[in-house]
Amino acid sequence: MNSLYLLHSHGHSAVNHSVPAINLQFLLGVIFIFLLVAYLTAALITNRRYKKWPVSRTICWTIGMGIALAAVVGPLGNSAHTNFTAHMVSHLFLSMVAPIFMAIARPITLLLRTVNTTLARKLTSILKSRLLKFVSHPITAAVLNVGGLWLLYTTDLFVYMHDNPFVALFIHLHFFIAGYVFTISIIYFDPVYHQYSYRFRAAVLILAIAGHDILSKYMYANPPAGVSQQEAEMGSMVMYYAGDWIEVALIIIFCWQWYKSAKPSKNFAEEYNSKKRVTVSE
Repeated sequence: MNSLYLLHSHGHSAVNHSVPAINLQFLLGVIFIFLLVAYLTAALITNRRYKKWPVSRTICWTIGMGIALAAVVGPLGNSAHTNFTAHMVSHLFLSMVAPIFMAIARPITLLLRTVNTTLARKLTSILKSRLLKFVSHPITAAVLNVGGLWLLYTTDLFVYMHDNPFVALFIHLHFFIAGYVFTISIIYFDPVYHQYSYRFRAAVLILAIAGHDILSKYMYANPPAGVSQQEAEMGSMVMYYAGDWIEVALIIIFCWQWYKSAKPSKNFAEEYNSKKRVTVSE
C-alpha cells in the first residue's frame, strides 16, 4: 500500500516512493489546469458572440484555480504530505478560499452563454432537477462539507487516506467540490434555480461555521489518528484562526448581497419622493 503522508504516532515510515505521491499531485494538477483552460476558452468563444465577458471574472477564476493548484502541487502540496499544519493550510485553500473566487467568476453563467441553445436548455433542465436541488440545498451542502471534515478527522478514514492513493484522491476532490457547492449555496452569483431566503441561509451559515470551529477545537485536544499532539495543536489553530478570516470574507459577501436585495430601488425612491412633494404642496 502506498503511504502519501508521514504518519508519526502510528509509526508509519516516511513516504513510500514505490507509488510516488507526485502521481496524486499530477492528477489533481491536470484537473485544475483543465478547468482553467476550459474557462479561458469559453470566455474567448463567448466574446465573439456576445458582449465581452468581464475580465474581473476571468481574473477571479484564474486566482481560484491558482489557489487550488497551490494547495495540491508545489511546495505546499509536498509539505502537506508530511506536515499536518501544511495539510490544514492546503485544506483551507482547496475547500474555502478557492471556491469563493470561483463563485464570483460565475462559471455556470459562462457555460450557458458558450454552448448552443439546445445544449443550454438541457443543462438548464439538469440544474433544475430534483437531484441538484437536493445536493445544492444549503443544509445538504453544509453536511457534505463540514460533516465530511468531521468524518475524516475523527475516524480512521484519515489513516486510510494516507494508505490508499485512490481514497486520498477522492477526499481531495470531495474537499474541493463540497467546498464549492456549499459556497454557491450561500452566496448567489450564478443563476439559482432553487433559491432560499437570506434568513435561512444565514442560519445554515452560522451552524456550519460553528461546526467548523468546534471541530478545530476538538482536534486541538483529540489529534486525528496518526498525528502528533504538537502538530494537531498547530494545525487546529490554523484551521480555527485562518478559517475565521475566510469565513468573515464569506459573511461580508453574503451581507452585501442581502443589503443589495433589501435596498429600495431607485424607482421606488423617486416615486416615494414624488408623492412626498405632492403631499407637502397640498
